[in-house]
Amino acid sequence: MAPVLETPRLALREMSLDDLGFVAAMLGHPEVMRFYPKVYSRDEARTWLERQRERYARDGHGLWLAEDRATGEPVGQVGLLTQLVDGVKEPEIGYLIHRPFWRRGLASEAALGVRAWAFDTLGHPRVISLIRPENLPSQGVARKLGMTPEKRTRIFDLEHIVFAVRKAADTPG
Repeated sequence: MAPVLETPRLALREMSLDDLGFVAAMLGHPEVMRFYPKVYSRDEARTWLERQRERYARDGHGLWLAEDRATGEPVGQVGLLTQLVDGVKEPEIGYLIHRPFWRRGLASEAALGVRAWAFDTLGHPRVISLIRPENLPSQGVARKLGMTPEKRTRIFDLEHIVFAVRKAADTPG
């Protein structure tokens, strides 16, 4: 499947059911899922993957599979989601990297690519990331994207910090 976008080390593409093995392994990993309410079973991972495919059809984007460009090996999921935050539809950059690939800057690299795509291709003036207060690594990625905390809200019955960044008029995405 052709990538939606590429960064120096990664290609981001739509997922298919062929990716279920990787998605289930990642969503079933306790460290990866430590800021989620639970780890996911294989059936729950299938539902997660199918929800992304529904987003592709409805919104034209969702979480994409992030693959190493050199090897084709999947490393995580990064993409743009449409989230309802306090009654307002917001474009959210989401990122989840599988444990074996942590501490390599892959989430930041992919998320920067998604930010540029959201600003330059879709014309969004602002993007957000919804991050649990205790998820300091994800907050670090958000700050690398130029995001700052805006407010707290409840999403999926859990407290989240809304990090946001606006496209600067004089800088590229």
